[in-house]
Amino acid sequence: MEESRVLSETERNWAMLCHLSAFAGFFFPFGGVIGPLICWLTRRDESSWVNINGKASLNFQLSMLLYIVLAIPLIIIIIGIPIIMLLGTLKVVCVIIASVKAPKGELFRYPLVIPFIQ
Repeated sequence: MEESRVLSETERNWAMLCHLSAFAGFFFPFGGVIGPLICWLTRRDESSWVNINGKASLNFQLSMLLYIVLAIPLIIIIIGIPIIMLLGTLKVVCVIIASVKAPKGELFRYPLVIPFIQ
């Protein structure tokens, strides 16, 4: 991101919303992916900051969804349960950290991200 540009409050709020909207997954099936996708698609052309944060959030949510789907068969041999619990905890913690950093103009690099959207 270019250092000389000052982010507007709207840009910072939308960037934060891109991350926070992932919590929709606790209320709606696939809401963790749909929420960031809607935020990103509606504002990506208006702000490079929202575009960066929206892609980061969406890539993380897609990665977590993939990891959880891959861990589900491992429930049969018990190891899948702690893996899914660990992934869920990681997801909540990372979303909170990213949501706090985005309105400050700081970019949070999510761990374990597969860059589906470049």
